[in-house]
Amino acid sequence: MISVLLRTFWTDNLVSAIATCLALWSVDTTAQTLTRGPYLQMGTATSQTVRWRTDMATDSQLQIGLNPAALNQGTNVSSLTTEHIVTVSGLLPATRYYYSVGSSLTPIAGVDTEHFFVTAPVKAAMDPFRVWVLGDAGTAGPTGVNANQSAVRDAYASFNGTQYTNLILMLGDNAYNTGTDAEYQRAVFNMYGSFLNKSNLWSTIGNHETAQATTIDVNRIPYFNIFTFPSNGEAGGLASGTEKYYSFNIGNVHFVCLDSMTSNRSPTGAMLTWLNADLAANDQTWVVAFWHHPPYTKGSHDSDTETQLVEMRENALPILESHGVDLVLSGHSHSYERSYLIGGHYGNSSSWNPEKMLKNGGNGQADGTGAYVKNSRNPRRAVYAVTGSSGQTSGGSLNHPAMFVSLNKLGSMVLDINGNRLDAKFIRETGVVADSFSIIKTNNGKLIPSLTLLIE
Repeated sequence: MISVLLRTFWTDNLVSAIATCLALWSVDTTAQTLTRGPYLQMGTATSQTVRWRTDMATDSQLQIGLNPAALNQGTNVSSLTTEHIVTVSGLLPATRYYYSVGSSLTPIAGVDTEHFFVTAPVKAAMDPFRVWVLGDAGTAGPTGVNANQSAVRDAYASFNGTQYTNLILMLGDNAYNTGTDAEYQRAVFNMYGSFLNKSNLWSTIGNHETAQATTIDVNRIPYFNIFTFPSNGEAGGLASGTEKYYSFNIGNVHFVCLDSMTSNRSPTGAMLTWLNADLAANDQTWVVAFWHHPPYTKGSHDSDTETQLVEMRENALPILESHGVDLVLSGHSHSYERSYLIGGHYGNSSSWNPEKMLKNGGNGQADGTGAYVKNSRNPRRAVYAVTGSSGQTSGGSLNHPAMFVSLNKLGSMVLDINGNRLDAKFIRETGVVADSFSIIKTNNGKLIPSLTLLIE
């Protein structure tokens, strides 16, 4: 091969010929090994980003198709790398695509029924979709095995069955203790690999991702090298200019990810200024926000005394509630705590005033006191959930007055969004549904249309 190329290019450019030979030599398929992934990032209704890692630098080839036996659409990135990031666009919404990844010479994963993604539904169609929520999950130690984390994962897999999980939300502290690349490999990619090659992963940053540092260089934090998030509005929402905080749209839901660890949390800071503008421009039916440090908790952390928790409650919540946020998800406390439908509670727990702040004191369950109902004429009310027990539990007084339920139990959350209805469940590591609630949206008293949830 080398001699042929040298003869071909000798008279034109010897240096270029040698470089070309070396590049071709470097993609020798006998040496290329997949060491991470593939995993799905930043999926939208018409595009999908796929990432993977190899043990040696090659070009990047992503092949997709409607049938695993006919992957007839390809995208190639010619630059040589071990960290492969390829985006394919021009896709159909709510459509299953099978895929393979590798080099231009050969695929190294895929060409089977286990590697696929389903593009996001569009708002107008109001197709139902499912979200899996994991908080503080990354407890897999040096051996890569953790009984608690594995049990929570397996309980969800059993509960979920064949239902497609459209996206996974991770609430920070995804990999203990300091969020190194090796810790992420054990606690995230080895633990959830069979989910990550089918479902888009979105995350917020926790204190363990930064080794407790509040001032960071994003180029030196593995978290920002591992993930690809929309800083320029690529997935809907307003461009934030950073992967620390961002927004995206899936179906009729606007998701907002905030950074409670390293970004300025003041009302006039860059993050909350962006938040206000982003929500002002939003026209989706639902708003779901998530970040690491919870505004209300009496678990292994206390929202009355810790700076990040206090400032997020005092400064972010008034903005979110003024724009009709429906559900706020956080971790940090290693417990499960879920509020009533509440609004206007921005002080510490002693300032809780149910006459003014409790908007619905029921359990939010259709077979109990009834689902929580939000009328578009009075949107300043939301449910707040702490789901920080996907890898460990750490106790606490668990007596915040805004909470309907507080459990020192392992588990994860499942959200099903279907038109005007949001159903949430807390799935214990035993498979038991330990809590559930529903929120129904109305438009001046009239139900927004919904569809029946489909099970694939």
